[in-house]
Amino acid sequence: MNKTTPKDSLEWEEGTPEDHLAQVQKLSAEELRDFVANYDWDLYPEQALGWALAQKSLDLASVLSAFLKGDPQRFNYLPKRDVSEEFQGEAHLLDMICMRVNSGFYLVFPGSKLIAPQRMFRWLNGQQSDRQRGVQGRYVLDDKIVGELLDKDLQLDANHPAAVAKDRSNTSLLKD
Repeated sequence: MNKTTPKDSLEWEEGTPEDHLAQVQKLSAEELRDFVANYDWDLYPEQALGWALAQKSLDLASVLSAFLKGDPQRFNYLPKRDVSEEFQGEAHLLDMICMRVNSGFYLVFPGSKLIAPQRMFRWLNGQQSDRQRGVQGRYVLDDKIVGELLDKDLQLDANHPAAVAKDRSNTSLLKD
C-alpha cells in the first residue's frame, strides 16, 4: 500500500482517526485486504483497523500480515493489566485478530500470500518452544489454521471447487 489510499483521496500521515475510518469504509474488498495487510500501526489502528478487521471479505493472509505488523511480541508475555494505557487499544486489536483467526473467521483465499511468511514460521516455532517449556504467550495462533496458509502442499489448486472462497459479505455469523 502506498502512503495514500488506492483512490489517492487521503494522505494517511495527515488524516485524523475519523478520516481514516471514513476512507476505509469506502474501500472495495480487494483494497480493504491490501489496506489491512499494509496499514501503519503507528497511525490510528484502533479506529481504522478495528472496523476493517471485522469485515468478512478479509482473507487469512491479509489478517496475519496485519498481526505481524502490529508487533505482537511486545505484548505477548505481558499480563493484560501490565500493558500501558497508551498501548491497550493495539493489544486489544491483536487479541481480536488472534481470537478471530483461531475461530476460523478468516478463510484462505486462493492465491493469497502472507507478506512475511518467515516471520510467521518463527512465530509458530516460538509457540512450539513455549509449549515445550510449559509456558504460553498471550497470542497463541492455531497451528492448523495458520498451517493451511503456510503449507503449500495443503493448498488446493485455485480451480478446485473447494478452494474457492465464497463471497460472505451478505452473510451473518448469527443465524436468525
